[in-house]
Amino acid sequence: MVTFLTRIFIKNRDDTTSPGVRQAYGILSGAVGIFFNLLLFAGKFLAGYISKSIAITADALNNLSDASSSVITLIGFKIAGQKPDPDHPFGHGRIEYLSGLLISAAILIMAFELITGSVKKIFTPDEVHFSYLILIILVVSILVKLYMFLYNRAFSRKIKSEALMATAKDSLSDIVSTSVVLITTLISHYFHLNLDAYCGILVGLFIFYTGVGAAKDTLDPLLGQAPDPEFVKSIEEIVMSHEGILGIHDLLVHNYGPGRVMISLHAEVPASGDIMVLHDLIDNIERELKETLLCDAVIHMDPVLTDDPEVKSLKELTYGCLKEIDENLSLHDFRVVKGPTHTNLIFDIVTPFRYSYTDSEIVSLITDKIKAVNPNLYTVIQVDKKYS
Repeated sequence: MVTFLTRIFIKNRDDTTSPGVRQAYGILSGAVGIFFNLLLFAGKFLAGYISKSIAITADALNNLSDASSSVITLIGFKIAGQKPDPDHPFGHGRIEYLSGLLISAAILIMAFELITGSVKKIFTPDEVHFSYLILIILVVSILVKLYMFLYNRAFSRKIKSEALMATAKDSLSDIVSTSVVLITTLISHYFHLNLDAYCGILVGLFIFYTGVGAAKDTLDPLLGQAPDPEFVKSIEEIVMSHEGILGIHDLLVHNYGPGRVMISLHAEVPASGDIMVLHDLIDNIERELKETLLCDAVIHMDPVLTDDPEVKSLKELTYGCLKEIDENLSLHDFRVVKGPTHTNLIFDIVTPFRYSYTDSEIVSLITDKIKAVNPNLYTVIQVDKKYS
């Protein structure tokens, strides 16, 4: 059904890099989610009223919260699809992450309410009534939620949306929780064990766990998570494929929401090259990155001496000292300033986060290594972090 709806309501539905198409997928997912969740809420609430089951009633309220989440998803995609404006020159894409976070918050609140209500029912239990209508409602609910999980997951992968993936995970948690309710209902009826309240607690804990995971997935982009390694690799391959580029460093990826990525990097070029030719090369690379990876790129040129034997020898010496300390260390922006009594080696090194050495410790180690080779060599070292 949803595939049929995409053909009707989403023009150019395969152009998922378009903000308008992404918005249409999000709005369709939200609208269908509202319809299904309200339908499930009505059915389960009726089943809970008939059976006097706290677990079934809580599951119904969970679907009501899911309907609210679908409203949030719909509104979030509607706002995220707005064009950039003077106050938001990079667009409104991050609102999609915020909508996913609100969905996660709704999941956590519902889980808490379900757990506390179930704990109270342990001490004041009600007799649970059984009927085959209740079983039919629960089974249909599981099948509908499975369908919702599948299409939301498919949408999230198609348009790379964390908000829709959070919605899909919520549907998956509903499948598990409703299945537990169904099994408990059968056990209570056939074995005369009132497990209703305990079932409610288990369902609440599972929903809480799902909510925490969904919250993390939407918080990470807002907090500035590391970019996808495959995306970084693609950037490096495109830049380094051009003759005249000797190396790249200081790559930064700025995420302003799905489909709104800006990158900046430093590209090493021969210092003896023609500045106009090199500038044209950089322009072409920026254009290729935009066309291939759909990101805006700003590239800074770093001139590198390639025809000075002494500079080349000192760079190799420094590089060798770094590798003796740690194979993962790298350097860039290497310069040499000669004086009457000593020579300054000026360069940047790149260390990972949570490194075993502090910045001052690694600088001291490198300095001592180089001085052990030649006491007249002094170092001026800037420590950078690996952001990609």
